[in-house]
Amino acid sequence: MKKILALDQSTSSSKALLFETDGHLLDSVALAHQQIYPQPGWVEHDAQEIYLNSTAALQQLIHRNHLAASDLHCLSLTNQRETVVIFERATGLPLYGAMVWQCRRGDPLCQKLIQDGYEGMVRAKTGLKIDTYFPASKLTWLLHHEPSIRQKLERGEALIGTIDAYLIYRFTHGATFATDHSNASRTLLFNITTLQWDSELCDLFRVPLHALPEIRESSAFYGELHLDHALSSSIPICGVMGDSQAALFAQRCFTLGEAKVTIGTGSSVLLNIGESLRFSENGLLTAVGWVHRGQPTYAFEGLINYSAATIAWLRDQLHLIDSFEETDQLAQSVEDNGGVYFVPAFVGLNAPYWRSDIHAAILGLSPASTKAHVVRAALESIGYQIRDVLEMMSVDAGTPLKLIRADGGGVRNQFLMQFIADLAGIVVRTSDTVELSALGAVLAGTLGLGIYDNLDDLFQVATTHQDYSPQINRAVWDKWYDGWKVAVQRIL
Repeated sequence: MKKILALDQSTSSSKALLFETDGHLLDSVALAHQQIYPQPGWVEHDAQEIYLNSTAALQQLIHRNHLAASDLHCLSLTNQRETVVIFERATGLPLYGAMVWQCRRGDPLCQKLIQDGYEGMVRAKTGLKIDTYFPASKLTWLLHHEPSIRQKLERGEALIGTIDAYLIYRFTHGATFATDHSNASRTLLFNITTLQWDSELCDLFRVPLHALPEIRESSAFYGELHLDHALSSSIPICGVMGDSQAALFAQRCFTLGEAKVTIGTGSSVLLNIGESLRFSENGLLTAVGWVHRGQPTYAFEGLINYSAATIAWLRDQLHLIDSFEETDQLAQSVEDNGGVYFVPAFVGLNAPYWRSDIHAAILGLSPASTKAHVVRAALESIGYQIRDVLEMMSVDAGTPLKLIRADGGGVRNQFLMQFIADLAGIVVRTSDTVELSALGAVLAGTLGLGIYDNLDDLFQVATTHQDYSPQINRAVWDKWYDGWKVAVQRIL
């Protein structure tokens, strides 16, 4: 039986995966890429390295499994959403470092636009806040500071794309320049009502609309993948979706009121709000989940900048741990956090605080504090931020959430999953399929290929899960949560 090739291009790595059409994961290959910090608050990736790693990972997977083009239905693609690349039309080569969603270089422009009264207009069109988490302000910065790149864009010699559009352009040798609605809606340049690029927003951020990609549905055809050193002929690219929406799709959260959290480098909490556009009164974003047969599905979203990235910082910068896996045992080796709170505001805090001008801190250290307390506090910070978002979602949804589906690498940490369940007072259902973002893109691809006919048919794809139910007295956890809020207020 034919298989489906997938690529999950995340903030930390490019991972090639091989799936059966029933969603069963057969094999994967991941290659990490460098995190570049040109100055405090700036984060870049080398887009050429990402392309080469993506290609190499796909080639390794194909060779290892002795695959031919005739063995494959298609390539499906999921990606880090808000990271943006400017590249040459003729060659596809990047003209500047990929500006990552964590990068804060657009802050001054965002603050000026807010002061000038544009926030209401931008929110009504995009569902988003004016924030440099999204690429528009960083593009403004780049085109101001790099006039040669601006001139190439104006002459039509360069293009602007999120990672999916950039990779598709490279994979198809320039034949397809396209993105899907879930990625386009994360740019601050896309109108979530008309489902098109918005000329007023492009003018506001001084981004040439003609340099932006065509927008297609996630299950559409995106050209042909050429891997000359691995496949003797091309295969279709079908199934493209931003990573967080892809995870919501893979969780089959097709019904109003269903929610999920993806715990990766950062975290995204998404709540399906149906086919009618709504706006949050409590700081949540409105996202386009996906568009299927012309009909959009919308979601409320709460964004967390630093989740697993906080643990990576303990490992890579402080050398306090050797791996994410050891944090589980370390956290459980102490009775509590010992009064230590970790506020991971390395690039500010998003919902519900929306402050980009603050910095990370570890508070409450005493002579009795140990490595285990600091590691536990870092893990707890993920749970505290998720509860911040869930409380807002419960208010905006008009009903308490009783269950949230969890995915991403963080779900392997049993301490963290139980902590979130206890802290939020809800059941956390973790998928045994860790690669849900890739699976979501694959499911979109199966719809496009006609392997499945409609969304209901996708429930035939079986997945297993583990539930974590609240176990400890809520008053205890509320007290600890109050300590988190005090710590955040001290930073603010």
